[in-house]
Amino acid sequence: MDIDLSILNPKARSLVGLNISSSAVKMVELSGSRTGGYQLECYAIEPMPEGAVVDGNIANLDGVADTIDRCWRRLGTPTKYVAMALPAAAVISKKIILPAGLRDSDMEVQVESEANQYIPFTLEEVNLDFQVIGPAPSSADEVEVLIAASRKEGVEDRVACAEAAKLKPVVMDVESYASLAAFELVREQISGDVEEMVFALIDVGASAMKVAMIKGDQQIYNREQAFGGNQLTQDMVRAYGMSHEEAENLKRTGPMPDNYETEILRPFLDNLALEVSRALQFFFTSTQFNDVHHIILTGGGALLPGIAEVIADRTQINVVLANPFAQMKLSQRVRAKHLLSDAPSLMVACGLALRRFDQ
Repeated sequence: MDIDLSILNPKARSLVGLNISSSAVKMVELSGSRTGGYQLECYAIEPMPEGAVVDGNIANLDGVADTIDRCWRRLGTPTKYVAMALPAAAVISKKIILPAGLRDSDMEVQVESEANQYIPFTLEEVNLDFQVIGPAPSSADEVEVLIAASRKEGVEDRVACAEAAKLKPVVMDVESYASLAAFELVREQISGDVEEMVFALIDVGASAMKVAMIKGDQQIYNREQAFGGNQLTQDMVRAYGMSHEEAENLKRTGPMPDNYETEILRPFLDNLALEVSRALQFFFTSTQFNDVHHIILTGGGALLPGIAEVIADRTQINVVLANPFAQMKLSQRVRAKHLLSDAPSLMVACGLALRRFDQ
């Protein structure tokens, strides 16, 4: 089954954003409108079995499908249409310039011709998609077009898992694009001339920390560092002689041992803050920019107590925990207190749910 990577408009009136990460399956359903404001209808998070997803690739299809099924049941919605996403590392994207006014069929031919130059696979092996961004900066007679391509295998594995859970994928996006869509809702909460500010959007995942620098509506830099929440889990496994699964459960439910904060959590947060500081230095030395105005933390690791304060202290930059739902109405099914602590980990799922409102 072929699914367009990023421009297919949802065919259903209702749509669930479905994010598959190495640590959990997350789902979000929104209602409302772009003009009248959104309402969060429901969301759910279901832990993933260890090793089911490795480096963004699905290693255990049955395990992932079962987790998706449990998450959807917990969500409590009749909606079966889902928007999904691929990790950015699994997608090759490139902006190209084409003549304006081409018919769709002619544009497809041109895109395929251009794609052959950039994609190290045959076109039969990939899902190829494109979207016209707008007029080219250099000429009114040309348009800027974004090409996105991914190995079919990555798309088909995700689709197979959703279909095994009796769900119907209608959109396949890219995680970084989905996160940027949700980031727009977070940026609206910041005061000042946000168009001129540089934001560091930092996703602290289980196995990696993804850093995206954003100015205006453009991502101007991105980097991934091999440091994430699994490091904290491993520290707990070593310190307390427990299994990986027991450590993950303890992180979620508590209560923590007496020495956890001082001997386990604080050293981990210090290391994480150091990694953030390094990422900022890489950004400054490899671009013309020398300032970041706000750090926005997302991902499961952003839920750790004290993380914002430790990073702010290290970098001397204002740190915000991402909450794309802060200005939304909440349905009676959503507990505001729980949402406040879960929100940073729901950025991708929220961005996917927003695809319902595409023009």
